[in-house]
Order: sequence, then C-alpha cells, then structure tokens
Amino acid sequence: MSTVNPQPLWQPDPERIAQAQVTKFQAWAAQRHGAPAEGGYPALHRWSVDELDTFWQAVTEWFDVRFSTPYARVLGDRSMPGAQWFPGATLNYAEHALRATATRADEPALLHVDETHEPRPVTWSQLRRQVGSLAAELRALGVRPGDRVSGYLPNIPQAVVALLATAAVGGVWTSCAPDFGARSVLDRFQQVEPVVLFTVDGYRYGGKEHDRRETVAELRRELPTLRAVVHIPLLGTEATGGALEWSALTAGDEEPVFEQVPFAHPLWVLYSSGTTGLPKAIVQSQGGILVEHLKQLGLHCDLGPEDRFFWYTSTGWMMWNFLVSGLLTGTTIVLYDGSPGYPDTGAQWRIAERTGATRHGTSAAYVMACRKAGVHPARDFDLSEVQCVATTGSPLPPDGFRWLHDEVRDDLWIASVSGGTDVCSCFAGAVPTLPVYIGELQAPGLGTDLQSWDPSGKPLVDEVGELVVTNPMPSMPIRFWNDPDGSRYHDSYF
Repeated sequence: MSTVNPQPLWQPDPERIAQAQVTKFQAWAAQRHGAPAEGGYPALHRWSVDELDTFWQAVTEWFDVRFSTPYARVLGDRSMPGAQWFPGATLNYAEHALRATATRADEPALLHVDETHEPRPVTWSQLRRQVGSLAAELRALGVRPGDRVSGYLPNIPQAVVALLATAAVGGVWTSCAPDFGARSVLDRFQQVEPVVLFTVDGYRYGGKEHDRRETVAELRRELPTLRAVVHIPLLGTEATGGALEWSALTAGDEEPVFEQVPFAHPLWVLYSSGTTGLPKAIVQSQGGILVEHLKQLGLHCDLGPEDRFFWYTSTGWMMWNFLVSGLLTGTTIVLYDGSPGYPDTGAQWRIAERTGATRHGTSAAYVMACRKAGVHPARDFDLSEVQCVATTGSPLPPDGFRWLHDEVRDDLWIASVSGGTDVCSCFAGAVPTLPVYIGELQAPGLGTDLQSWDPSGKPLVDEVGELVVTNPMPSMPIRFWNDPDGSRYHDSYF
C-alpha cells in the first residue's frame, strides 16, 4: 500500500496474478524450498533475501539451468566484492539462449526492424545454424576461452549471432554502437585487447546513411591485438585490407558446440563512464548473467515463448545485452536499428504495432517527448498486444505515468525500473502481480536487498539517501578489466 498515492493507477486482475510466472514460482518454491505460500510478493521477496542460497538454487531449478558439472554449493563466499557463486559448476550461456530451437524451430527468434519499419524474421533454427557456423569459424581463427571478441555494430541480427557465437566458444564479448567515434571506441576496446573485430561499413539513422569505413580503418590501426576483422556490408561496400566477409563465416551448417565454462567465466565486458579517466570495463560472468536474467526476464518481466520483447536500445548500452537475454525465456526479441523518432515521434509505437510487441521498453525521456509532441498511440496504432510499457534511463515523472495510462491503455502495466550497468539488470521495478502507483517503482527485485542509507550507513525510510544493495547478486562484476589488485573495482562501489 502506497503512503503517497492511496489509489493505484493500475491493478492486475486475479486471473493475471494467477497466470504470472512469479505466482507459479512462489507456489512451487513453497512446496519444494520452504518459501512462504501466503503473503504474496512481499513475503516472497523477504524470503529471497533472507534465504539467498535457497532462493537462487530454486531459480536454477525452476528455469532448468543445465549444469554440465554440478555445483558444490550455491554461495561459496558471501564477501562483497568477491562473492563466489555456484563454485564447481560449469555451463554455457549461449546453450541456454538457443534452447527454444527444440520446440520453436520455425518461429521467429529475432524480428529485425530498420527505419522502413518492416519486420524481418530470423527463425530459431536459422539463428542456431548461424551461431554454429560462426562459432566453428571463430575456433578456426584460434579464438580460445577467455579471448576477447569485439563488435562495432548497430542493433542488427548479426550482432546477436556474434555475441552468441563468442559465448559458445567461451570468448568474451564487448560492443560499441557505430555512432561512437574512434576515440570513444578505442578508450573501451584498447583496454580489453580484442582478437577479432566485427564491423559494419556504415549505418542508417534518421533517414541518412553514415559511412564508417574511415573509423573502422583507424580502429584496425590502433588495435594491434586483432587477428581478424569481419566485414558486414550494411551499406553494400566491399571488404578491404584482408577483412573476412560475414556471409562466408555464417554459411556453414554446423550444430553449435558449446564450451562448458566455470560459472564465473567472463561472458562480456560492459562500460560505464568513469568520473575520471577511462570508462570502467565491467566484467560479468556467464553463470551470473544467466541466472540473474532468467529471474529478471522470466519472473519480473513475466516473459515466455508467446511474448515479443521490444526495447529501444543500441549495442553500446547494457539494455541491448538485457534484450538479447530475452532469448533465454524462449521469447521473440525485436531488434530496432534506427532513430527512435524517425520519421516522426511516434516511431516506437509504430514498431510495437508492426511487431506485435507484448513488452515495450523505452526511456522516460521518449515518453515525455511523445506527450509534448501530442502523440496519441492508442488512437493511431493497434497496441492491443502491448501488456506492459517499461521505462528506464531516468525516473518516469508522474505526468508520464498518467500519459501512458490515458494514451496507451487504461489497463496498462507501467513498469518504471531502476538498475545499472554494474549488474546489467534491475534493482527495482517490474512485478506483474503488484499494483502500480503514480510516480513509484513497484518493488525491489527478488534476491536484491535494496536499502537507502544515510552517510553513516544507517538505513532510511521516506528520506533521501544513498541506494545500497547489501547482499551479493550473481550478476555483479566479477572484476574490472586491467584491475589486477581489484582496487579500482573496490573504490567504485565499496
């Protein structure tokens, strides 16, 4: 019950609550793991932070995580930083991301949309075949577990294939969007010393073509560790300087071979702007991201095989990695490569309509821009499939909640979420079984002991304080790159 707003803006109906994954998970965990059967989400959340080990074990069982070697215990060491999750276990993130192929081979795994707003599907079987072919080629190029593979790519299917193929071989993925200039990209990629670079010749944005071949040439000169460059001809130009052609590397017909790596094996490097100096190169693990994203996407976003998941993002932002993880739940993900407001401010709603999106993620800034521009989504587009609009990037103002409620649908689940690149997930936000109050996030996430502290470390309620997570999360950084003694990591958070 909210103290500020006694009347909720939205309340899920009993059928919706009963059908939600988190409701079924709670009933199952009550039988199997001693979770509270009564008390709804608040009781489940309390249990998830009090019984951290049991909660995360339950998540891996509920989502049928495939450990190729079993774990000794859930949490070997609780210290922060340095928590050890599922020691002894081995698995592969990409294997789980492609599992739905078995049941959904001819359904779309990806819907790719550019500024023509015409969705183009990539089926699960096509995706799996391309990942298998590319993974074999990466191995042939000498890419070994732990080697870094980088992408200078827009939000296109090739970027998803490259990430999954990298994870399949146990490599470490890292990406930047092609609107980044050479210096910004080098500030990131030079830290991690990639052995392969996937790149486009250019991209289209706002109805214009942007040639990036000169930038790519500079990246090649300034990244001496590169053994191969892979050219994706988005603008139709030829590969130069010995670059390999994407089409040749993905033409094979091979079952993917998934390297079984330790739970804490690095999956990708994300970057967050350092207040001083270079961006922080944040390393997250295959296992940690797998279980955190299954929890967040499966339980909080309530995603499953019938859903279509659209989040407006670029490959330079953690939300792209989060979007790709929609595949873990068997969901069709929507990749939009283009301007959020082209040819007009209503572009994202048109894409949601054209793709049949059931979850539409955007920014609070976009919602407010639509309000200001007098966009009428429900009047102008068929948004009957959209059950939830989620916003991030900044807090959604009360007027934004009201506008979504009035202009999209009065029975709309509005999820204002707060998270961070540091965990590539959410600290608080979407819960499908709770009411939505204007100007408020719904609740803290499961397994996340979220508190507000004063400068002396005392918890605060109804006052402004410092956001603190007091227990370890599986997706928290395993380390920063090039931070051998861990001092930069420690100084950033602890």
